[in-house]
Amino acid sequence: MTDHDLIERARDGDNRAFAELVKRYESQVAAVVIGMLGNSDYADDVGQEVFIRFYKALHGFRGDAALGTYLTRIAINLSLNELKRRKRRLFFYSKSENDKSILESKTDEQPDSFENQELVQQALQKLEPQFRAVAVLRLIEGYSTEETAQALKVPLGTVLSRLSRAQKKLQEYLRPLLQEAV
Repeated sequence: MTDHDLIERARDGDNRAFAELVKRYESQVAAVVIGMLGNSDYADDVGQEVFIRFYKALHGFRGDAALGTYLTRIAINLSLNELKRRKRRLFFYSKSENDKSILESKTDEQPDSFENQELVQQALQKLEPQFRAVAVLRLIEGYSTEETAQALKVPLGTVLSRLSRAQKKLQEYLRPLLQEAV
């Protein structure tokens, strides 16, 4: 059954159809939110809020964008809102002791690979939100530049500029971390 069919059924009150949509997209939404916020209780809350917002907007969803893109846009916006709330509460951003790497659940990986992925996740958390959003979508999730621009509702040139800055900052952050790990 297509996303469109499931959306129509969910609009008609079929909760199983909506549950199937959640099942199809929950890992994609989780990856985006965790990429933005780290693996924390906040990320869980924001991930759930994405689907709550979608459910409330179900009747107004026109399908101009693919459902995955639409949900990603909600996830990015809610993650950015959470980062703003954190900043207001703490006056400065610092990584919480409870934040864990998105990759910690992947216990079957090689230790070196896991450590490198954890370092990348730590570096991502240091990026400013607008740069982190582009880096997560382009470098982690594999979105094209056009898809990233559409998801973030910014011009293509802005995506390219932010990606370039994000990559430079990631290199700057990772260089000392990788030297410490060696």
